[in-house]
Amino acid sequence: MRRDNYMSEDEKDFEEQNDSTFSLIADFEGNEEQLFDIKVDIDGNIPILPLRNMMLFPGVFLPITVGRRSSMKVVKDAEKNKSFIAVFCQKEARIEQPTKQDLYPIGVIAKVVKILQMPDRTTTAILQGIRRTELLEIGQLRPFLKGEVKLLDDDVPPKTDKEYAALVDTCKDLTIRYVKASEMMHQDSVFAIKNISNPMFLINFICTNLPLKLEEKIELINMDSLRDRTFRLLEILNREVQLMELKASIQMRAREDIDQQQREYFLQQQIKNIQEELGGNTQDQEIEELRKKARAMKWPFEVATTFDKEVAKLERTHPQSPDYSIQLNYLQTMLGLPWGIYTVDNLNLTQAEKTLNKDHYGLEKVKERILEHLAVLKLKDDMKSPIICLYGPPGVGKTSLGRSIASALKRKYIRMSLGGVHDEAEIRGHRRTYIGAMPGRVIKNLIKAGSSNPVFILDEIDKLGSDHKGDPSSALLEVLDPEQNNTFHDNFLDVDYDLSKVMFIATANNLNSIPAPLLDRMEMIEISGYITEEKVEIARRHLVPKALEANGLKKNNIKIPKDTLEAIVEDYTRESGVRELEKKIGKILRKSARQYATDGYFLKSEIKPTDLYNFLGAPEYSRDKYQGNEYAGVVTGLAWTAVGGEILFVETSLSKGKVGKLTLTGNLGDVMKESAMLALEYIKSHASVLELNEEIFDNWNIHIHVPEGAIPKDGPSAGITMATSLASALTQRKVKANLAMTGEITLRGKVLPVGGIKEKILAAKRAGIKEIILSAENEKNINEIEAIYLKGLKFHYVNDIKEVFAIALTKEKVADAIDLTVKKAEDKK
Repeated sequence: MRRDNYMSEDEKDFEEQNDSTFSLIADFEGNEEQLFDIKVDIDGNIPILPLRNMMLFPGVFLPITVGRRSSMKVVKDAEKNKSFIAVFCQKEARIEQPTKQDLYPIGVIAKVVKILQMPDRTTTAILQGIRRTELLEIGQLRPFLKGEVKLLDDDVPPKTDKEYAALVDTCKDLTIRYVKASEMMHQDSVFAIKNISNPMFLINFICTNLPLKLEEKIELINMDSLRDRTFRLLEILNREVQLMELKASIQMRAREDIDQQQREYFLQQQIKNIQEELGGNTQDQEIEELRKKARAMKWPFEVATTFDKEVAKLERTHPQSPDYSIQLNYLQTMLGLPWGIYTVDNLNLTQAEKTLNKDHYGLEKVKERILEHLAVLKLKDDMKSPIICLYGPPGVGKTSLGRSIASALKRKYIRMSLGGVHDEAEIRGHRRTYIGAMPGRVIKNLIKAGSSNPVFILDEIDKLGSDHKGDPSSALLEVLDPEQNNTFHDNFLDVDYDLSKVMFIATANNLNSIPAPLLDRMEMIEISGYITEEKVEIARRHLVPKALEANGLKKNNIKIPKDTLEAIVEDYTRESGVRELEKKIGKILRKSARQYATDGYFLKSEIKPTDLYNFLGAPEYSRDKYQGNEYAGVVTGLAWTAVGGEILFVETSLSKGKVGKLTLTGNLGDVMKESAMLALEYIKSHASVLELNEEIFDNWNIHIHVPEGAIPKDGPSAGITMATSLASALTQRKVKANLAMTGEITLRGKVLPVGGIKEKILAAKRAGIKEIILSAENEKNINEIEAIYLKGLKFHYVNDIKEVFAIALTKEKVADAIDLTVKKAEDKK
């Protein structure tokens, strides 16, 4: 007998249930038809009795232990009033007050045959199933469940169906075999089963009383067709009989010479016998193979101890248990890691330098840092690898440089993209308590590399995200700290791993999005954009040969000379790197390949600048050129953008007005607007320096515009440019020809330094600028730039805006100049 409020499989309870059931059906032997002739009349809602882990079928008697107060009231009222109840099984046994969602929808209409008070003070109700039913709605929850149900009809095969009769007899025979082989079933039940003549009652009786899985019982009662139910029951019985007989056979063989003190051995022997029946003891083979591999590992004593402990745990785990595969995966991960395995570095500095120069043109700072590391490694023979961060605009070769460094050092190469990673477990792994736990990507990539000292590229480190799953950038703090990463702790591995010999190289486009503690752990190396000459050289050495091979062409099929490459760079790309340039070269070669595949010859074996229109269409960009100094108030400034340096023009115009309003246009950001206001306030307070009449600020409106209004612009770099533009417009003096400037201004007129100097200088050279005004503090930046970039330029270093005016403003005034200066004393007289 099974209790209503527990998930019990106790053999004694099951045996008592069978005793009660078989005694109840004795009165119906040979008259089973009466069990299905009971008429069911349901008017409105009917009381509902929820069962735990049990399923009642039509025509069958079932004793249940009543534990809940609501259930007790249902069965007592039903017995007293001789009324029907609806019996449904709960989906979750632990729920005390089930609703419709907690019950399986198909059950049976039943009546309470008898209520018994047991010696152990529990109440047992004997139910008789009448007819299958479907739960439509529950209309009452207290004091007990009441709901609306729909009666269901069973599709019963005719008595003349010989095939079905044979099917029922087979089920009867298998059930008898099962009962005889089972220690849980009462052996007298064999006699009762043999005497059941009604097929429907027999099938329902077996479904109710055999200890089948609850899900299978639910599947059986859901079937309208008795034939389908019988076929499915036959499949289940075949399986259960085979398992029962196999278990009995195993138990018989394992029971010899075993006593109470050898219980543990008995259990192990049972497992081994099962594995032998399945075709061999694969668990022992796997464990022996793991131990064999472990003997060859060069790992620390603590790791070896942990491994032995985990292997012993694996031996105690059943192979069919979910924990077995998790444990086995963990041990295989430990064995897969390259403990103490290091590749030998190439310490030939000359050869390493040749490799770096061959793969990349320029990038001198990075190459110098790598060669320095090799030199120290050669002298010391043991050192921690540096943590380098290469930052700069897209397409300048940051990622490919990592592969080149690995090639120069003759180390393994790993690239891990961090773009969009927002889960800390991606870095540190999951704890083994989780289903589907895995090590972090750092450990997985080391397994893939097979070496403990690879070159490890952390690509796009500035694109890391964070959410409720953790902050990956915080997890990287341990990975990228030379003082901590010799004991890196992965949650899945749960033992320390030494990462100090790994050369980590991070790449980023924007340092502003990288947390300060992470920046502090890395050595920053800026990779700025390339000038046109460098791009042409890179294309000639690397991009063109690569594109020829990618498009199935040979070196002598198509030639792209330097002047053509320069035209592509100037007219069809606008970038700091060479990624767009590579696409344009690929487009030219694809068109050539198509023409050759169609006609059998190359129309153009050498691509000239004049041919680019046919291959790439009209020029997409036109570089800004210096526009002269014919107008007052137009000054050339220098700006930094994500795709390199650009020149920009600041224009100031005056118009009569009574308010003296300042208007700013050109899609300017807040910082740029503040620079314009600062410049105007400075000129107002120092009008005498420019010999300006102070009344003009009340009678003239000032309009400052920065062309290309669709492009957002911001930053402090245009401070002195705007001040000079205002001064030129107000004094009507021309600005010095071929001059550009960049610098921040303060309210006192101080000129402060700005960034992006190299990119700005390259932009100035492209535009034909000859002289540049910079803050005196930017002179150190100029000294770091190679002489080739500075050729043809003259630099003026200033500390104050007055110096800027002295250099930039000429004595010459524009034609038809408005006289806004202070009248001289002679004129007043």
